[in-house]
Amino acid sequence: MVDQLKSWFQQNHTLVMFLGAQLVAMGAGAAWVIAYSVKLETRVSIMETRGAEYTVDRMNRIDQRITVLEQQIKKNEASIERIVDVMTGGLKK
Repeated sequence: MVDQLKSWFQQNHTLVMFLGAQLVAMGAGAAWVIAYSVKLETRVSIMETRGAEYTVDRMNRIDQRITVLEQQIKKNEASIERIVDVMTGGLKK
């Protein structure tokens, strides 16, 4: 039995080496795919975290600008009302 196995291995030495090399290459490919997936997931996680912070920051700045604009609009409306009252008040008397 052992002699037959040795004989078969000697006759198919190239095939065994080729299959072993393929196995090693497939293992390396699988390791690369796993490493790439982990790296990609890490990048996505970082982008989600930074993106959320950036979006919240940006929304806060927009809210501040809107508040300032609303205050300016109220001041302008009051000023226009006073001007209209002054201008029409002279006509009513």
